[in-house]
Amino acid sequence: MLLPSRLPRYPRLTWLAPFTLLAGCTGVPEGTQPVGDFQLDQYLGQWYEIARLDHGFEEGLECVTAEYTRRADGDIRVVNRGYDPAKGSWESAEGHASFAGDPSVGHLKVSFFGPFYAGYSVLALDESYQHALVAGPDRDYLWILSRDPTLDEPTYTALISQARQLEFPVDELIQVTQDPDACPRAGGSGKPRA
Repeated sequence: MLLPSRLPRYPRLTWLAPFTLLAGCTGVPEGTQPVGDFQLDQYLGQWYEIARLDHGFEEGLECVTAEYTRRADGDIRVVNRGYDPAKGSWESAEGHASFAGDPSVGHLKVSFFGPFYAGYSVLALDESYQHALVAGPDRDYLWILSRDPTLDEPTYTALISQARQLEFPVDELIQVTQDPDACPRAGGSGKPRA
């Protein structure tokens, strides 16, 4: 969710930026299948990043969230936020998403750079839309997301097992800090900014 040090005019947290530079990279990792019977309205809202395969565009960021809301044109507004403890500052990036095909399938295309899109595949999702396993267009990109800042161990272990069965490099996953003490609050409002 970037290459800020290399592309200073773009915010660092532009998730999926490295592969959005490749037009048409909206596929799913080979041998995987996005969830069916996907209900966008249930998926909208805020998600906490519990674990990820790390990349330069998210390196060192904690307290990372993604928020999805419906835009007036029917597409999806995507806002990614994360806290950089080394700099003591929040970073955010806004993009948009739309379905890559059938809207009942959890396969979206996401853009942070104009006409360049990347695949966003929901590979696992519980019935109540409380946790998800999400991939980019290949096995280099994987996120475990939750509606809450923590995820119980059995659920986390089950998602790791699913990712391992899909041949993702799960040993390289890093867990993301979501501890309220590590996530500064915005303007004294008492509400976490992320």
